[in-house]
Amino acid sequence: MSDEIRNEIALLRYGIIAPLISGLQDSELTVKSYFSAMAEKNYKSYDGKIVRFSAATIERWYYKYKKNGLDALIPKRRVDNGNSRKLDDDLKQQIRYYKKEFPRLPATVVYQKLLESGQISKRDVSLSTITRYIKFLKLENKLKSGKDMKRYELENINDVWYADTTHAFSLTIDGKKQKTFIIAFLDDKSRLITGVDVFFNDNFVNVMSVMKSAVAKYGKPKMFSFDNGGPYKNGQMKLLAARIGTVLNWTQPYSPTSKGKIERFFSTLKQQWLSQLKPTEFKTIDQFRVSLKEYVHKYNHNPHRALAKNSPMNVFFAEPQMIRRLKDDQINKSFLLEYERKVSIDNVIKIDTVEYEVPYRFSKQKIKLRYSPDFEDIYVVDPINGEMEKIQLLKKNDNARIKRAAFQFTGDED
Repeated sequence: MSDEIRNEIALLRYGIIAPLISGLQDSELTVKSYFSAMAEKNYKSYDGKIVRFSAATIERWYYKYKKNGLDALIPKRRVDNGNSRKLDDDLKQQIRYYKKEFPRLPATVVYQKLLESGQISKRDVSLSTITRYIKFLKLENKLKSGKDMKRYELENINDVWYADTTHAFSLTIDGKKQKTFIIAFLDDKSRLITGVDVFFNDNFVNVMSVMKSAVAKYGKPKMFSFDNGGPYKNGQMKLLAARIGTVLNWTQPYSPTSKGKIERFFSTLKQQWLSQLKPTEFKTIDQFRVSLKEYVHKYNHNPHRALAKNSPMNVFFAEPQMIRRLKDDQINKSFLLEYERKVSIDNVIKIDTVEYEVPYRFSKQKIKLRYSPDFEDIYVVDPINGEMEKIQLLKKNDNARIKRAAFQFTGDED
């Protein structure tokens, strides 16, 4: 099973427990009844198949996540990797045939028939594997459409943050004209701008930068609501949300009213601030950034008509119990990019032509890396226990000296 598939499985598991983790579950459901309700639903697996999970399994995932985060939901690599016990398509078809023609045939008899026909051996496929697949077939035949959960009523700060990008004017830097993009995060109830910055590019890395500073300052929301643009809807964003324990929602295409508050903020920003500026006032994007943040600071502290003339800042901090802060270490480890790389025979990987040295036990393996966008911190994720180990730039000269010091001819004297 590849790391990509293992990540997909982990994200599916997280998606099932996410409303409970972020506090968005139906208020009428207890924790136990939530597990039972989720066990009645159908889910699409990474391979497109419809599956269900027991309440006990979902409960186990919940407590594993609470204890060790998203990595605890990633399936572990098998210690007997190489002796596959998976059922191939031919075997599955054969088992389906037996159960269709002889519905009352027990798993033990199906297993015996497959052994006798030479299609399997006891070493490769166990009785429990056949039993699990037959249970899945029974469940597949009884699947019913699960009921959708009730629509959430978001009444508190940090229930949902909206984020979006708008184009500002172009700046001419060193004779080159470049577009600028403002990325902002807005809390639904208080209208507080929790994060804002300006960049020359509208991409996920820049969105993550604003998101990281916002979460560090104001805690994490229960839900993020984005549009379907590439910087907001991608696999990295899904992993990020799962690591910090929040839920993602993407608005329907061509429905701007679903993100009306962030759109209104951008409209106000352009009328009150951007329209009063001249691009020639700014020699660098940092100067433009300072002006933007000064405006947002005033916006957050000024009375707002929709808030009964309270300021966004006052409304937000009127509910301190809803601010769920993360520890610095958790923030730093959660807001990392993730990528796979193949390790060379001499324990080296390359990222953007730069070579890094990894522990020798990963030689010739495909490994998962997590790294900060500036490449200051790069970690390799152990596929067995999920622990992160920091790696360094390759130092060829140091390695050569180490090898020479360790080399000794037979018969050498001290």
